[in-house]
Amino acid sequence: MSTVDKLHSIEDLRKLAKRRLPRAIFDFFDGGAEEETTLDANREAFKQIRLAPRCLMDVSKVDTSLDIFGVRSPLPMAVAPTGAVGFGRRGGDIAIAQAAAEMGIPYTLSTSATASIEQIAEAAPGRHWFQAYILQNRKLLDSLIARAYAADYEALMITVDLPVGGKRERDYRNHLSFPFRYTARNLVDFASRPAWALDIVRHGLPKMENLVELEEPSASTAKLASSVGRSYDPSFDWSRLQTLRDSWSRKLIVKGVMRADDADRLVRLGCDAIVVSNHGGRQLDGAVATMEALPAILNAVAGRIPVYVDGGVRRGVDILKARALGAEGVLIGRATLWGAVAAGRPGAARALAILNDEFQRSMQLCGARNIGEISNELLFNG
Repeated sequence: MSTVDKLHSIEDLRKLAKRRLPRAIFDFFDGGAEEETTLDANREAFKQIRLAPRCLMDVSKVDTSLDIFGVRSPLPMAVAPTGAVGFGRRGGDIAIAQAAAEMGIPYTLSTSATASIEQIAEAAPGRHWFQAYILQNRKLLDSLIARAYAADYEALMITVDLPVGGKRERDYRNHLSFPFRYTARNLVDFASRPAWALDIVRHGLPKMENLVELEEPSASTAKLASSVGRSYDPSFDWSRLQTLRDSWSRKLIVKGVMRADDADRLVRLGCDAIVVSNHGGRQLDGAVATMEALPAILNAVAGRIPVYVDGGVRRGVDILKARALGAEGVLIGRATLWGAVAAGRPGAARALAILNDEFQRSMQLCGARNIGEISNELLFNG
C-alpha cells in the first residue's frame, strides 16, 4: 500500500502537502482574505447542517450518478478552477485533470493554471471546462476563449466575483507575488523545504501558461504581493456578459453568484448554469457563506437551470448536504489541490476516491438509494 493510500481524509492530504511546501506557497493555497472570516464560514456552514436519516431502506446498492449537461457523470461533482497549482507540485494541473478524467467528472481549467489549454486537452482526455477571468487585455481574453473552443472544451465558465484582487494578508507577510520576486524572507522560507526548492533550481519556476503575455518585471514586493487581480477588468458588466453569451455557442457557466436577484437575471440572460461561490473566501472577507446563500438563489432560479455550489467542500457528506438543499452538485477546489500537491496524480485520485467513498457511505447511512432520493426531507429542521 502506498503512502497516499494510507490517508483517509482530505485533511490528511492537506497535512501531507503542508509538510512538502514552503510556508508562503502553502499559505497562498490555504489562506483567505483579510481576517479569513468568510473562509472559515464556508466550512462552518456545512457543519451546521444536520441530517435526519431514513432507516430500513435497502441500500445494498446505491446509484450516485446523474446527468451533467446531458452527459452521465458518476458523481454530482466537478473540479473547480484552481490557479498556480504547479507552484505546489510541478505538473499538478495535469495530475488533477487526469484524475478527474479517470473518475469521469468534469475538470475546469483556470486561466491562471500552470498548464495550457492545449496541454490539458492532450494529456487528460475527458470533459473539460475553461474558466475565464475577465482580463483588461481583451485581445488575449478573446484568444483564450477561441483556443478553448478549438480544443473542444464543452463549457466556458465566467468568473464574476473578481473585478479586483482581494487583500490576502498571508501573501503580504510571506513576500509572495506572481510573478515571483525573491526576497531574503522568502528565500529562507523556500530553503526550508529542500525537495521543493531543488525542483525549482533544476527546472525553473512554473509559468501561468495561459498568461505568459501578461508577465512583467516586478517593481516591488509591496506592489505585487497578493497580486492576483492586477490584470482583471473592473469595468466588466452585464452588457459584456451578454456579448460573451451571444458569441459562445456551447454551455456557459457563471461562477461567483451570491445574490438571488443576480441569479434570476443570469437565467434570463441565457446562462446554462450558475455556481454559488465566494471564491473560497479568498477575495471579499465578510461575504456570506455559500451554503447560506444557496437557498435564496435556488428559490430565484426555480429549477430553470442547474445551480452548483463550492467553498468548503471537504467531505462526501458535504455533497449530500448540498444536494439535500437543492443544488445540482458541488465544485471542489482545495480537495484535489491538496491531493495533487501531496502526491501528484495518485494524490489527486486519492482525494476523489475519498470523497466518492464518503458520499456513497453517507447516502447509505441516510437511506438514499439514488440521487433522486436526496432531498430536503433528509434535513433536520428541529
